[in-house]
Amino acid sequence: MAVEEEGLRVFQSVKIKIGEAKNIPPYPGPNKMRDCYCTVNLDQEEVFRTKIVEKSLCPFYGEDFYCEIPRSFRHLSFYIFDRDVFRRDSSIGKVAVKKENLQKYHGKDTWFQLQPVSADSEVQGKVHVELRLSEVITDNGIVCIKLAARVLECQGLPIVNGQCDPYAAVSLLGPTRSEAKKTKVKRKTNNPQFDEVFYFEVTRPPSYTRRHFDVEEEDVDKMALRVDLWNASNLKFGDEFLGEVRIPLKVLAHSGLHDAWYFLQPRDNGSKSEKLDDLGSLRLNIVYTEDHVFPSESYSPLRDLLLRSARMEPVSASAAHILGEVCREKQEAAIPLVRLFLHYGEIVPFLSAIAQAEVNRTQDPNTIFRGNSLTSKCIDETMKLAGMHYLQVTLKPIIDEICADHKPCEIDPVKLKESENLETNRENLRQYVDRIFTVITKSGVSCPTVMCDIFSSLRESAAKRFQDPDVRYTAVSSFIFLRFFAPAILSPNLFQLRPHHPDPSTSRTLTLISKTIQTLGSLSKSKSANFKESFMATFYDFFNDQKYADAVKNFLDLISSSGRWDQKSIETPIMLKEGFMIKRAQGRNRFGMKNFKKRWFRLTNHEFTYHKSKGENALCSIPIENILAVERLEEESFKMKNMFQVIQPERALYIQANNCVEARDWIDILTKVSQCNRKRLSTYHPSAYLNGHWLCCKLSSDTAPGCTPCTAGLPANIQLDVDGDRETERIFSLFSTYMAKLVKMQEACGSKSVYDGPEQEEYSSFIIDDPQETYKTLKQIVSAVQTLEQEHAQYKRDKFRKTKYGSQEHPIGDKNFQCYIRQQSESSTYSI
Repeated sequence: MAVEEEGLRVFQSVKIKIGEAKNIPPYPGPNKMRDCYCTVNLDQEEVFRTKIVEKSLCPFYGEDFYCEIPRSFRHLSFYIFDRDVFRRDSSIGKVAVKKENLQKYHGKDTWFQLQPVSADSEVQGKVHVELRLSEVITDNGIVCIKLAARVLECQGLPIVNGQCDPYAAVSLLGPTRSEAKKTKVKRKTNNPQFDEVFYFEVTRPPSYTRRHFDVEEEDVDKMALRVDLWNASNLKFGDEFLGEVRIPLKVLAHSGLHDAWYFLQPRDNGSKSEKLDDLGSLRLNIVYTEDHVFPSESYSPLRDLLLRSARMEPVSASAAHILGEVCREKQEAAIPLVRLFLHYGEIVPFLSAIAQAEVNRTQDPNTIFRGNSLTSKCIDETMKLAGMHYLQVTLKPIIDEICADHKPCEIDPVKLKESENLETNRENLRQYVDRIFTVITKSGVSCPTVMCDIFSSLRESAAKRFQDPDVRYTAVSSFIFLRFFAPAILSPNLFQLRPHHPDPSTSRTLTLISKTIQTLGSLSKSKSANFKESFMATFYDFFNDQKYADAVKNFLDLISSSGRWDQKSIETPIMLKEGFMIKRAQGRNRFGMKNFKKRWFRLTNHEFTYHKSKGENALCSIPIENILAVERLEEESFKMKNMFQVIQPERALYIQANNCVEARDWIDILTKVSQCNRKRLSTYHPSAYLNGHWLCCKLSSDTAPGCTPCTAGLPANIQLDVDGDRETERIFSLFSTYMAKLVKMQEACGSKSVYDGPEQEEYSSFIIDDPQETYKTLKQIVSAVQTLEQEHAQYKRDKFRKTKYGSQEHPIGDKNFQCYIRQQSESSTYSI
């Protein structure tokens, strides 16, 4: 989800590898071990949770998490929790990284020390305060200078123990501390509207006849207004601290009026330094990306240059190929290139061109497409994007069964447990391999069209280059088996087949299955030679039968031949997303309570259903063609966050997701799958229909047309939903990062053009088949990148100039207070 900002769109995303924790404090009991899991939080909102690792003080998680961030945030936080024997969760420690510090750790494996979780470490949100100095005449005629402190509202306060009943305490700090004055408690909201004013006596001027007053500077420097936010608790432990701000009265020096938003801060403990217990540490790899995407016309020169790559002769002189040459990792280039070419329908011509060039450079047919080249990385990425639902149909049911059954499948005699039987384990493993092999080799008709077109091109290129009749099979199997099915079996969580990394025993089973499937698909002449372990060679004897090789070849023929069965004729339901959410009763009956209940939701390409729990019969089924719109529901409707509505012909289903990321994911996928419905609405009601009227437009008829335009439509093709401008911006960013290598490649082209001898070592890493064409493309790339760099620089200058510290968008924090003072001083000077 993009945030609109001064004519451009800003996208935030984060990719996290949660590695392991170490030196967790032992449990205070005889067992000592803990059952720990880790959560990922935007501020305090949980958006991801790992599996529980049992009986360990150094738990290994090995889990990856990626999400688009749909809102602003201050901290990316990670909590380690321990679950005790009574299934109660208690926090052990946390890691909180400020948004502005995320770039320090970009792409690096980093050990973070766990910090204690306390009220001070949990502060979030902001408060709007107005201060005003004024002369007040008392009843006996004395003129006093009083400070009027107005607390208007707060936003984004933390929710404590499932509730937030906040109030503010306001006090004046100075030579003598004033008594705190409190606002009323606002119930059940973390965005309270207070709008209360409190008065404090500041000073009495020496001359009461002066029309204007000045507070002595040394007095002002000693004074500050403190606003504390508290959660009114019914517990015996007292109210919970939510955060504070301290505003020095020197902010009133210029005009006597101060109106600003402040970020809430942890409690000020003065100069006390507490010795913290060692809570252990957590290894993380964080990649935070912020894309500033300009209007489409800004990218035309670079985009057009990239899209000409497939038709460039030779392809090594194309902009896309050059990107692969200058990037440190081919994967960096492959991800945005594939998405861009998919978006514009150019992926098959581009991959055919770079694959043909790689085949021409390959000398041995046995090594075809085995390296980490741009071709192999681009085809990997295409299969991940286009083939995700193909994996759901073929592998997910049996992977789920393997993870649930926990059948022993260890066939290494050294690792065999005493209670296990080797022959029984072999038979369990053989049955799993047989079933997965059969499912794969009979799934050719379900293989996505774009993958089949690519495989057809690979097969043709390989067959033309080499005489070996098997090369037309190995060129395709090196991708579909080696790089698609085998990795998906090995790490199902990375391919969205499982929510978490499997437990060690199941992971071992999947490793053995993956090895066997990979070998079956390779069509190697000597199968047993492919295994280093003798026990695997022995096990493979089960599959030394020509029927397996024939099944592989038939499957490869089907997915790599043109004129294959049309994908649209397949009616197998594809499970797209599922999980628990809270729904409001739809009120089919005229009477009865419309309450909220937790339900298991399931979306396929045919219907959207909810169930009492996973695996039970559907309580309600909504055909996809009946979904007229999917939109967010304003929080004020039910005083609940992360709500959205699925609008049907006769009613709307109101649903609350678990967090903001999940809400966005559900809205996106429901919108995409229903995008082609003929009766989709153009307007909707952003608030609920309650107490006989719509809360948004106040109309009384429950069938009244919507009062707000529906969100702009998204492409209906779920797998290939891509923003072309965003991908071009990412490619620009890569070119800009590796500008020094572009210059070096230009030098290499010049060297090759004038020097016929052996290639200079410093230029040997570049593939340059035509120096003149390559140099021409490089010159165009540099020109396009420099133009975009200038546009970005101008945007930053304009943004800096327009940034108003203390506004709702840019609250004052501990680091920008001096910027605010300087900005106010400059504003005051300018007005004079």
